[in-house]
Order: sequence, then C-alpha cells, then structure tokens
Amino acid sequence: MDQALQTYIEESRGLLDEMESILLRLESEPQDEETVNAMFRAAHTIKGSAGLFGLDAIVAFTHVVENALDEVREDALAISGELVELLLKCCDHIGLLITVVAEAGETLDLEQAAAGEAIAAALRSLMGGAVSDIAIPAVQEARLDTSGGGPIEGDYWHISLGFGPDVLRNGMDPISFIRYLSTIGDIVSLRVDDSELPELNAIDPESCYLSFSIEFKSEADKKTIEDTFEFVREDCRLRIFPPPSHLAAFVERLEHASGNTDMLGQLLIEAGILTSNELEDALAAQESTMAASGGAKPPIGEVLVKEGVVQKEVVDVALEKQRQIRDHKTQEAKFIRVSAEKLDELINLVGELVIAGAGASLLAHRSGDVALHESTSVVSGLVEEIRDGALKLRMVEIGETFNRFQRVVRDVSKELGKDIGLEIGGAETELDKTVVEKIGDPLMHLVRNAMDHGIEPAEARMAASKPAKGTLRLNAYHDSGSIVIEVADDGGGLKKERILKKAIERGIISPGQSLSDSEIYNLIFEAGFSTADQVTNLSGRGVGMDVVKRNIQALRGTVDIESMEGNGTTVRIRLPLTLAIIDGFLVGVGKSAFVVPLDMVLECIELSDADRKAADTRNYVNLRGEVLPFVRLRDQFEVNAVAGKRENIVVVQYGGQKAGFVVDELMGEFQTVIKPLGSVFRHLRGISGSTILGTGEVALILDVPALVQLGVARDEQMVMHGA
Repeated sequence: MDQALQTYIEESRGLLDEMESILLRLESEPQDEETVNAMFRAAHTIKGSAGLFGLDAIVAFTHVVENALDEVREDALAISGELVELLLKCCDHIGLLITVVAEAGETLDLEQAAAGEAIAAALRSLMGGAVSDIAIPAVQEARLDTSGGGPIEGDYWHISLGFGPDVLRNGMDPISFIRYLSTIGDIVSLRVDDSELPELNAIDPESCYLSFSIEFKSEADKKTIEDTFEFVREDCRLRIFPPPSHLAAFVERLEHASGNTDMLGQLLIEAGILTSNELEDALAAQESTMAASGGAKPPIGEVLVKEGVVQKEVVDVALEKQRQIRDHKTQEAKFIRVSAEKLDELINLVGELVIAGAGASLLAHRSGDVALHESTSVVSGLVEEIRDGALKLRMVEIGETFNRFQRVVRDVSKELGKDIGLEIGGAETELDKTVVEKIGDPLMHLVRNAMDHGIEPAEARMAASKPAKGTLRLNAYHDSGSIVIEVADDGGGLKKERILKKAIERGIISPGQSLSDSEIYNLIFEAGFSTADQVTNLSGRGVGMDVVKRNIQALRGTVDIESMEGNGTTVRIRLPLTLAIIDGFLVGVGKSAFVVPLDMVLECIELSDADRKAADTRNYVNLRGEVLPFVRLRDQFEVNAVAGKRENIVVVQYGGQKAGFVVDELMGEFQTVIKPLGSVFRHLRGISGSTILGTGEVALILDVPALVQLGVARDEQMVMHGA
C-alpha cells in the first residue's frame, strides 16, 4: 500500500476517535463552541485528505456530515440526543468506508451502501431539507458565477482578446486566429471593441486598434483554447473566463488535487483553472507591484484576482487546499512511522547486545585487567541506556485504550436501559504496546459484565438509597514494577453465598471446604461458571471470564477481585510493564541461578541461625516485628545441593503482600532478556521465563506473584493447623 495512503488511513482513524470523544462530551456540554469547531475541523480534514487520493465515496458522505456540523456552528441546528446518535453512526460509517474503500480498495456491498444512504438521509431530514452529496455547496456556485472577472451571461466560455498595435506589422492576421478558434467550438457571439480607434486622419493602416469579446461554446479545456493564440501570444492581451458550470467543477478538482505541490499557482494549473502563461504574467505583475511600492510582494492569489484571471472564491478554495497540504506535510514531519516488525527486531537485537555485553563483562572481571574491566563497565552503561531508549519506543499511554470505552458504555447502557457514566483515571500511565494490544478484549468483557450484572437498574439503586446513575471506573497506575488496571463499579457487588452454591452444584469445590473471600470471588473465573439468572446478548452464558483470566496469564499477569455486597466490585489486573527486557536481581541456589525482577525487591537480609533451625516447623520469620512468610527455592524447585553455611532472604513485595525467597548467594543486579519457556515448561508453577547469563548458562526468571501467593497460603495453613 502507498505510504501516503497508509498515513491518511491511520490519521483518519485517529480523527474519527477524536470526533467520537467530542460527540460523547457534547451530550453533557452542548454549548461548547470550540468543541464543535474541533469536530468540524476533523471532518473537514478527513474529507479534504480523501480528495487527495480520489476517494470520492468518503468525500461525498463526509460532505453531508460537514454540512450538518456547519449548521451546528451557525446555530441553525441544535445539538440533541438524536443528532449525536446520528453523528455517531456517521463516524461508524466513515470508519467502514476507510476500511473498505481506502484500505482494501474495494466498494461497499449493497447492504452497506444502503445503510450509509439511510444515515445520510436521516441527517438531511434532521437539517430540514436535502443536501447535495457533491462536495460544492450550491450557494458557493452562485457566488462564483458573479464574482472575480465580472458578470458572465450564459454557460459559455468568455474570451477577452485585445491585439497589440504591431500584430499586423509582425505578419499576423487577427481574424485568422478567430477563424481557427471556431474549429474547436462554436462562436456564439462576437463583439468588437473599437474604443481605441483614433480619428480617421490619425489611423495607421499597419496598426491594430481593435479588441474582441467572444462568447464561445466548446468542450475544450482552458489550455487548449489558450493554445489557439500561441503564435500571437506576445502581441495580445488574452483573458479566458470559464463557463459558470465549469467553475464548480474547478473547485471540486481543487478539493481532489493530488497534493504533490503546495504552491498556489501550481494547484490552480493542476485544476485547469490557470495556465502557465497566465501564471507567468501574474508573477511578472507581482514583481512589478513590489518594485513600484518598494514593499513586500503581494500574495499571488491577490494578484490573480486583481488581474481578473481567477475569481476570489476559487482562490479561497485553493488557499484552503494549500493549508491542508501544508498541515499534512507538517504533521508527517513531526513523526517517523516505523512498522511494529522493525521495532520488535530492534528490541531483539538489543536483547542480544545485553547478553553479549554481560559475557564481555564477565570475561573482563575474570581477567583481572583493571583497564579492560573499566572499559566494559562503560560499555555496559551505554548498553543499558540503549536498552531503556529502545523499550521507551514501545511504551504507549493506556488512555487511548480507555477512551474507546466511552462509546461502549454509552451504547451498552442505552441497550440495557440503565444510566451509567464512565470515569477514567491514570490515562497517562504507560506500558508496552504489545500489552496494550492484548489487554483490549479482556477489558471489554469486564466492562460489559460490570454493566450487565454489576450495576443495578435505576429503580433498584434508588430503593437502596444510591444515585440513580451508576458509575463505572477505569483506572491505571504503576506499582512495584507492574501496571495495575482496575475495573470498578458501584453496583450490587458479588454474592458469596450464591457463588459458593453454584460452585458446589458444579463440583468445583466440596460442600465443607473452607475458602477465603478472595478465593470465593476468584471462582467466577472457572470455565463455564455463571450465576446469571438469564442469558442476554451481553453475558450470562458462563463463557468469557475464564478466557479473561487465561489471556491475562498469557501476559504474565494476574487478576483478582475485591467486592462488597451492595457497594460494588473491583477487578484488579496486574501486568508487567514490558515483555522484553527487565532489570533483574540474580541469586544462586546450589549451582542453579534464578532472577528476581528488581522492581519487586525491597531488601536482602541474612537468615539467622535461630530462624534456620526453626524453619523445619515454620515458614516465616520476624522482620522487625512483622511476620514475613518465605519460600525456600531449594525445596520449591528441588535443587539437589547441600545448603551452605550462610543463607539469605530476598524480601519482595507484590500486590501489597510481602514474602521472602531463601537463597544461598546474592549475585547482584543483572540486565535480563526475557526468553519464553517452551510448551513443556509453560505450566511450571513459580517460573515465568528464562534468560541467558554471560557464561552462556540459562537462569530461570521467578514468577514472583505466584511464589508470594504460595508463601502466604502456606503461612495461613500453618496458622490454621496450629490453631
């Protein structure tokens, strides 16, 4: 696909998102004039840029939208719920046109085309009359007919032809050119202007004093007509004015100009409004005016209008087109578009560079050469900066993903007959582009589920002394090297007894089994689990929540639920900031090496002799008056090696919970290139990936969330058992 067209497609989709956000704001702030102007500019840009690529279907449909927005700007059309609904449908249809017509290069099928025409017809009806689908308003055409070069009667070319006094001396016969003109069209009328003719006794028989005004009917273009007088061009004054019907076509051509040039004169030539000779004459007049006034050059458009060559309205359209092209080029100059594949390749190469750098640093350390060790330290620092810079290229704000749910909440709440508002927090929070792309579907299911099952109807809310309007909140923030995304509602909350009853019925748990609140709520993530009384178009079939959890786990993330019956539910998703390279803390157990994500490490302490002796009966230590559960990595991963004389605890934190990992050796910080585990090891608990050390050996990356939960659970079990 042409790069310029691809840029147009991407920018248009961004403008459609902007229009959609504006429309949703207009429902609550209908008097915001600047908001309406911003939406009009977005629609105008989509239409104008579509003309550059000859996407007539987009131009025609967007023109109707533009007219409606123009009436809103002029206070001729009031903003209403019906108008907002129609304009949202228009945005959807323009998006469809961009996908089908611009991206795929195809045409809409009959059903899609009929739907688009129905939307356009409804919009015209709301405006109180039919609006032309062509991109030139009729009122503008009327102005063009009577401005610039003066009134023009009839739908003919008007040629003003004045021969110079020396034309006869140069061997040219003026009448022969007029005769030749009749070979490419019909001369409807010819008026002779003899106002320059002197008294009879002063006439020079070899001089020409006559001018002609010709009404000419022809299908030829302006350049062809001008070429008729090519051999006498230096000895005549020639002005060619198009028929009124052509002027509208000229304007349309301007709006569909290729955009290869942003020079006003060249734009007019490309549209067939101006000829090269006329432009040269105008440029000469521009220079003469500047020389005479001693000031700056007057704008070429102003000169063309003053000389009567081009109508003012046509110049105005050309100037607007020039502005669009220049804005487009300026926007392109701000950003360099790089394909995601190239970015992924860069990250992979940086990862290999990190591994190679670690190997070089290890060799330098072993060699004992101080200078070499210093050099590799400098290189390692630079590699770390390159790594951070490369990773930042893939970081995007989550706000764009959140904002898409404005429309979802609006449409779904109407479908459900509920009044629900969306609040967004932490939109500026950044995370890896790959994570953003894959989190959209899980969030969609959670949002729809919260609206359908979580938030009650207005009557039920008012009966419970709650506001009739429900609130759904999307929030994001960073915590311990992870990003936390929350989907919260102020609905009725989860009913523990109902969940337990359903779980027992389905054989998920046994009747006498004791579960914490968190474990009960997490039962809804079991496959096929649903407590809905009825199936709706949105949810209740018992599918989706298990897929949500599986998709989040595939991103090395976790999901948990907090709920209070009657007050609402919060689903909290924790995800890694990046899936590529992290700062790690390297530890050793026997001859095995493990990596702990550095952002989750709080501190390291030595395991005292007393705690080592007590470890046979308990899995926790007293950390400055706080109970700290721990996991022995040696036992967890069955490392066959005798413990050393000294053991250490790496204290980590995840999700507000602390735990410790008992290790033999603390080996320091380590830039960790995350390598996925093979399918055989994918379900290995406590391990989230692997990395390659400078020695070429493989180290396993610890799954801190799973191990923290394991340590806490063991501690709780020991407490319950002791009780």
